[in-house]
Amino acid sequence: MNQHKRKELQAVKVISNQLLATNVHHIKLEKPFSFQAGQVVALTMHPTDEPRLYSIASGTSQAYLGILFDVKPDGELTPPLSKVKPGDTLYISAPFGKFLCKEQPATWIATGTGIAPFISLVESGLANNIALLHGARTIDKFYFQDELQDKLGENYLRFCTTESGPQIMEGRLTNYLENATNLPTNNKYYLCGGSQMVIDVREILIAKGVPYDNIIAEIYF
Repeated sequence: MNQHKRKELQAVKVISNQLLATNVHHIKLEKPFSFQAGQVVALTMHPTDEPRLYSIASGTSQAYLGILFDVKPDGELTPPLSKVKPGDTLYISAPFGKFLCKEQPATWIATGTGIAPFISLVESGLANNIALLHGARTIDKFYFQDELQDKLGENYLRFCTTESGPQIMEGRLTNYLENATNLPTNNKYYLCGGSQMVIDVREILIAKGVPYDNIIAEIYF
């Protein structure tokens, strides 16, 4: 996620570092505090460096703190972060943020690592009356898709632009929204992903009659 102003940081140990897909990692950290699903932490490898924001990608009752990220080749943090090992020390802030997605019924929409806060919400048992639309270029980029499918069933829709497979809808999720004839206009729509996705989806939803205030976005950079 994006940069943020300096926050007080706390040292935590790395528990594991799992490669989910090419250049995409899910690291588990010691959990020094409780949090609300949908919140973020500021994270850095050295306490004097500028931290970056990451949505927590784990449930509130799980024993670890999960962070999902893709490696930016020209980035300052993610290339070395991708190489951390169990026992290494990272520095994180206390959790904060208001992307809590508490209002239901709702539609959640994610692309890329923007699925992170929704993973936290689903793993925390807070997705009883929602539909989750998940877009990706390739099937391996539907991170945590097995868990999401297991817990959401037919309310978990995957849209893939370059591959096909069982229970995969071909094409962009924006095309699906444009062609939808029965979008509930009174629902809240929570969007998380790249800025262009958020802009495109917001425009489509507004054109479909969804009030601007019903669209809440968390933008990933």
